[in-house]
Amino acid sequence: MSQGPQFVGLDVGGTTMKAAVVDDRGIPAIAVVMDTLPKRGQEAGLETMCECIRRAVAAANLSMGQIAAIGVVTPGPMDIPAGMILDPANLKPWLNVPVRDHVHKTFGILTAYQNDANAAAYGEYWVGAGRESKSMVMFTLGTGIGGGIIIDDRILEGQHSHGGELGHTRIELRDGRACGCGRRGCLEAWGSATSVVKRTREALETAPDSSLLDERVKKGEELTARVVFGAADLGDPLAVRIVDETAYVLAVGATNMMHTIDPDMIVFGGGMTAAGDPFLEQIRHYVRQLALPVPGAKTLVRFAALGSDAGFIGAAGCGRQLYRRHKGLV
Repeated sequence: MSQGPQFVGLDVGGTTMKAAVVDDRGIPAIAVVMDTLPKRGQEAGLETMCECIRRAVAAANLSMGQIAAIGVVTPGPMDIPAGMILDPANLKPWLNVPVRDHVHKTFGILTAYQNDANAAAYGEYWVGAGRESKSMVMFTLGTGIGGGIIIDDRILEGQHSHGGELGHTRIELRDGRACGCGRRGCLEAWGSATSVVKRTREALETAPDSSLLDERVKKGEELTARVVFGAADLGDPLAVRIVDETAYVLAVGATNMMHTIDPDMIVFGGGMTAAGDPFLEQIRHYVRQLALPVPGAKTLVRFAALGSDAGFIGAAGCGRQLYRRHKGLV
């Protein structure tokens, strides 16, 4: 670790939480992972967060007194200015949890609080795929679609802490495919890993002989987005169509952000990026078709670089931002 200020980033998820000390250059020490166990209640959850922070500091061979600031990120919904997670679907039964204040009071150290997708985007902007950019939009592709928008080193949080909810931008005008949020026509309903599987199952039900995937499903093999992408790589016609459709709708989402934000870069992260460069090239192809000529030619479209570390690195980056503001460095 460098001799400059040190920051802790903690990324809290519904199953596990992950923390590490990160230095002023964005280089992390050894990360610590603990089970979140949300059903034990929010008081136990808050103490687990603090213990994870302590273990991360110990893993870096530092003391709490050497930490300049802490960043904690959680899934939403949340009130970012208040530092509070409100009613998270994957952290039941937590309700109106004062995350920032609890961590700050426990350690007496400057503490920042942020949405997990926003923080992952900031991590990529700071030291990942977007480190050369001044403005970046990130889509996180997984069970759902998360997002984050960074402009001139600032996260676009929005007036009500809901900025960057890119998965719930609407891409169908009427009715549309059902989304997990309870609405219809969202980008997430078409472009997530969950949607890849759902659309494949629907296609197999209507035309089971259209794909070798039908035989694999009947044998009891689990159908996942990875399996669908693998079948597409082997030329399976149905899988090829599903993957191409997915690339197209993600390009629609990217183009909408390009025409709204006009960023230097669009970054795609999350598990679906394991599909590799051919999938990225498909997205780029459709972006060039859909976008206005100048942003279509000049906006870089990349996959993320930090993997699952983006969350805690971005969390530490948020703590670093707070520290720099406190010291009058920005």
